[in-house]
Parts: sequence; C-alpha cells; structure tokens
Amino acid sequence: MFVLIAKAVCAYALGSISGSLLLGRRLGFDIRESGSGNAGGTNALRTRGWRFALGVVAIDVGKGVLAVWLALRLPTTAASPGLYTEALVSGFAAVLGHVFPVFYGFRGGKGAATVVGTLAVLYPLALLPLLLVWLLLLGSTGYVGLATVTAGLCFVPLLWWLAPQIPALHLYAAACALLLVLTHAGNLRRLYHGTERRFERARVLIRLFAGRR
Repeated sequence: MFVLIAKAVCAYALGSISGSLLLGRRLGFDIRESGSGNAGGTNALRTRGWRFALGVVAIDVGKGVLAVWLALRLPTTAASPGLYTEALVSGFAAVLGHVFPVFYGFRGGKGAATVVGTLAVLYPLALLPLLLVWLLLLGSTGYVGLATVTAGLCFVPLLWWLAPQIPALHLYAAACALLLVLTHAGNLRRLYHGTERRFERARVLIRLFAGRR
C-alpha cells in the first residue's frame, strides 16, 4: 500500500506541473487572467495562439503519459494490488493534479489532455474512436466543451465493449468521465442557456457540407 500511495503522490505532483502556467510564467503572464480564466489548451489557443497552445497540450498530455509509464516501470511489492492498478491510480492522480495543481493554488485546467496522456499508455486502442467522436462534435458544433464531455462519456461504454476483461479500467473510465463533466459544468450550463462561446473556426464539417449545396 505504501508503494501505491507513494506512486500516486508523485503522479499528483507531476500532474500539478501545468503546461499553460509553466510556459506562461516563463513569458511573464498568467493564463488564468485571460479569456475564460482556465489554465487549459483551449483558453491558451484562444488567447495566445496555436504555437503556445501546442506547447501547453504537449506538456499536459506528456505528464499523463509519464505518470502512468513510471507507475508501470517502478518496482512494487508483493502486497501491492498490481502494477496495472497502481498505474490506474497514478493516472487519475495526475489528472487531479492538473485540475487542482498544488504548485498553482489548486487552480488548474479541466483535465482532458492529461486523461488522453494516461489513456495513451493504459489502453491506446481507445484513443482513435474517442478522438473521432471529439472531432465530429467539434467540427459540427464548434463547442469544445461539449465535444470533450461527449467523448469522455463515450469512454465508459467503449471500454465495456473493447476491454470487458479489465473491470478496473472501467472504474477508471467512469471516474474520468465524471471528473470531465464536473470540470466542464460551466460550459454545460452556458450551453443550456445559449451563452456558450462557439469556436467558429473549428466548424469545418458545417462549412464543408454547406459548400456542397
């Protein structure tokens, strides 16, 4: 149990290294004081451009990859619930670190990029279908939050289908999906009231089909 806790704490600390806040500090600004106030890739793209956003996403995905990879590679004990379980706990700890970063006053991003990073190691076969769902929703509606929450919710039944033999992974998917819904509650509320900001440049599917009429 000590090894599991130690790995989770290290993963949480790793997750607390926020890409947008780290890069923003080097450039002399706090991304939480711009745009939506969120320390995530979407706000970084809208307020600072694609180059800055690309660096943010690379760090946020990368720390999820690293947290899970380290949990699988570092030694464990006979009393451990298993390396894969340790990796699942570490992955979720990294996501929590991103949302509630200890180094930045517990005000971080919404967790989606770090979830993707953890999934790239835990079960990479799920990435492509989830990415397709995200792209379809984003390309048709222009709502990043809606696309992210929908892809997160699809995470659960997708793993029931792809990996019925790994129940612990199903719990991980459900926990991540719930966290994504909670971190995007403001987006969902604004969608309900019709005030959510639409990312018009992302609506490539609408423009594509409109051009064929």
